Amino acid sequence: PVLFPEYDYEKKGVEDPRIVFLDGVYYLFYTVYDGKNALFAYATSTDLINFVKRGVISPRITYAEAGKLLGCSKIRVREKYFFFESYIKDRQGVEILLWEKDAFIFPKKFNNKFALVHRILPGIQVIYFDDFKDLTDDYWREYLRNLGGYVLLDPECKFETRNIGGGCPPIETKDGWLLIYHGVEDSIQGRVYHAAAALLDINDPTKVIGRMKQPLFSPTEKWEKRGDIDNVVFPTGTILKDGRLYIYYGAADKRIAAKSVDISELLAKLKK
Repeated sequence: PVLFPEYDYEKKGVEDPRIVFLDGVYYLFYTVYDGKNALFAYATSTDLINFVKRGVISPRITYAEAGKLLGCSKIRVREKYFFFESYIKDRQGVEILLWEKDAFIFPKKFNNKFALVHRILPGIQVIYFDDFKDLTDDYWREYLRNLGGYVLLDPECKFETRNIGGGCPPIETKDGWLLIYHGVEDSIQGRVYHAAAALLDINDPTKVIGRMKQPLFSPTEKWEKRGDIDNVVFPTGTILKDGRLYIYYGAADKRIAAKSVDISELLAKLKK
């Protein structure tokens, strides 16, 4: 394997990898799980064979502390951010750390800064920074005090009633950054994970040009509906070839699959 659990913070899993090539380096972002806390870490490589783990870079801050910091946000955040803070804290205990998943960087810098997409429930946020060593707990505390200013996308549609999260690293197109993400629907059958798409401004990704009102695709096949976790399509990678975008995704947390779409047709829909 490219990566496997080695440290206590990842003893129960290294999951959901996303890879980005930037300035001669492959950055691999992944979720680490210790049986209680889910955080994100990253590793780097120059040859796609040998990877060096760089450690956890998400905030190691409890939900109890995060809730207090969110209350200080100058730009108001949706009530659902506080709902998840209370819900997870009540279920997992006050010492549970802020769950952080679905992280990756843009394959381009903005004003010489990295742009990192991540997910604090229920939305998708983006941060800009000079160096990964800047991402200290004190940095994240200040960030949480101003979380409302970093929200990239929040749930809007019926198929996103519970939450959304990053999917595949952004794809640069002539029309803007194409972002494939996932939306989670609360249904009478339980949670259903869908794939979705948005188009972001090429120079300022916080400006949303367009967003699909319906899923890009949903669990329809038997092996997408039944598995270790039922009703899941979870996109994490893409390949663009001959005008078609191939989207690779986890199916019911048991299999890896791919679907393709004509990228011109998708962009046209997002620009309407």
